[in-house]
Amino acid sequence: MTKVILIRHGETQWNVAMKCQGHRDIELTELGLKQAELAAGRLVNENVAAVYASDLSRAFITAKCIAKKHDLPVTAIPELREINFGEWEGLTFRGNEHQWSADKNKLFTHPDEVIIPGGETFRAVKERATIAIDKLVATHPKQTIVIVSHGGTIRTLLCAVLNIHLNYLWNIKQDNTAINMLEYYDNRVIVSLVNDTHHLNNYKAEQ
Repeated sequence: MTKVILIRHGETQWNVAMKCQGHRDIELTELGLKQAELAAGRLVNENVAAVYASDLSRAFITAKCIAKKHDLPVTAIPELREINFGEWEGLTFRGNEHQWSADKNKLFTHPDEVIIPGGETFRAVKERATIAIDKLVATHPKQTIVIVSHGGTIRTLLCAVLNIHLNYLWNIKQDNTAINMLEYYDNRVIVSLVNDTHHLNNYKAEQ
C-alpha cells in the first residue's frame, strides 16, 4: 500500500479577500505560514519518503515547512497547480455581476459545465492532476508521500477516486492546510481522511 498525504496550502491574502486564485502566484499570509508550520508538526511522526508540491509558491512553501521536518527536498510538479481562472483571476467570488460572464452562476452549481475565458475546465484539472499522482504512486510503492496542492485541484482528485461527478466538487470542504489521506492498493484507492484541520485547533483557541 502507498499512502498519499494530500494537503492544501496555507492561507493567502486572496483567500481572505475571497478572490479567484488560480495560476497567479499569491504568497502566504503570516497566518498561512503558521498554518504550514502546524501542519508540519502534525505530520512529524509520519515516515515520509518524499514531498511534492505545485510549483506555485503558496503550495511550495507550505511543502517546504513539512519537508524540513523530515530532512527532505520538495519537488515541484506544475500539473498539481490550481485551476487556471483565466480572465477571472483576481475577481471576487461575490463581485459585481458585470465582472463575470454568463457562466459565473455555474461556478458553484455546475462547475463541470463552466467555461472560463482564457482558463481551463475542472475536467482538465482532474486529468492532469490524476496523471501526476498516479505517476508518483507508481514511483513510491509501499511508501508514504506528501503532496501539497490547491483546494480546487484536491477536490477534483477526491471526486476522481470516489467516483463523484465534478458538479459536486464543492460539496467537499477543503480548508487551508487541510490534510487528506489516500491509500493506494493494487486495484483501488481508499480515502481514509478528508479535510483534517485538528492541528489548527489549539492555535485558533489562543487567538
